[in-house]
Amino acid sequence: MKRKTGQDRSITQNWRPATRAIRGGTARSEYGETSEALFLTSGYCYDKAGDAAARFAGEQEGMTYSRLQNPTVQMLEERIALIEGAEACRTMATGMAAMTAALLCQLQTGDHLVGGRAAFGSCRWLTDTLLPKFGIATTIVDARDPQAFLDAVRPETKVFFFETPANPTMDIADLKAICDIARERGITTVVDNAFATPALQRPMEFGADVTAYSATKMMDGQGRVLAGAVCGTEDFITNTLLPFTRNTGPTLSPFNAWVVLKGLETLDLRIHRQSENAMKVGEFLEGRVPRVLHPFLPSHPQHELAMRQMDACGPIFAFEVEGREQAHALLDALELVDISNNIGDSRSLMTHPASTTHASVSPDKQIEMGVTEGLLRINVGLEDAQDVIDDLDQALRQAGL
Repeated sequence: MKRKTGQDRSITQNWRPATRAIRGGTARSEYGETSEALFLTSGYCYDKAGDAAARFAGEQEGMTYSRLQNPTVQMLEERIALIEGAEACRTMATGMAAMTAALLCQLQTGDHLVGGRAAFGSCRWLTDTLLPKFGIATTIVDARDPQAFLDAVRPETKVFFFETPANPTMDIADLKAICDIARERGITTVVDNAFATPALQRPMEFGADVTAYSATKMMDGQGRVLAGAVCGTEDFITNTLLPFTRNTGPTLSPFNAWVVLKGLETLDLRIHRQSENAMKVGEFLEGRVPRVLHPFLPSHPQHELAMRQMDACGPIFAFEVEGREQAHALLDALELVDISNNIGDSRSLMTHPASTTHASVSPDKQIEMGVTEGLLRINVGLEDAQDVIDDLDQALRQAGL
């Protein structure tokens, strides 16, 4: 591969997904390194004052400041855009920085947003608390029902925002149906695709305008760094998102970008193996606990929809026991699986959302979202699936199940 091949879309667009995830976006320096270079620099120098002026005026290619551009970060952005099938990508310091920027960059006082009710706790804080502070009205609907989005549309509706699969209830939204409703009315769809990643689901293929990620999760996939990403058209990223991020500064560090670049090299392998493990664990839990919420199990009410729009379900699903006391007892009895509120890690992790990830959400909203006191969310890792099952088996017995 030549020095700039990885950033030549006329070439890379013909590569298959696994090749894009390893080589896409790579730009080698004059030293010809095989691994992507890590550029730890805050600023850049110019040969002449006129060069600096030309760059700031947009008349000369080149970098000006690492809040705006960095070679390592730029490689990651191009790679994510390639595997997403997007024209462009902009990375952020965290997943929540990505969600916030994807919404605030295009909304203003008087606008209206329709959001899915089942969502990560901080995403619900954005729609329920932050946006209304700026005079942006929000309507929360059941994202499993496309008609609910249509019924909520107003003349001032600008954005549909939802997750699928949703965190932590694993609700599945019909991407094509919702995106069709939005496109017919000039509404922008912003899809949080963090649970699936583009390795398992590509919302833009169903008509989504913008996808947003916590790259902390499966893209890094080994619990090392925080990162976020927003993908969209070149026009949206350059003319709508970039002015917001340029002046507010939710910048991804070059080191974190480099770590995620390394994570993307094994994303496809990891997420499919973890999906297989999660299926085995889900099948074990069925009949052992009151309820399992795994979209690739036939018992899930939206199983057929999940199978149509996802290549696999990923490592994450949820299940219910009888209330908080039993949920905590099960967690306390675990010996191999870690109690942790993170997801997308190569290690198996489990948490009680009502008291952790969704603790900031009021009890009535938790009930509305389907976050019960007995709900547990599990991220199945790369360990031998039978070892995870054995650990769950003994923990369930100790918890009275």
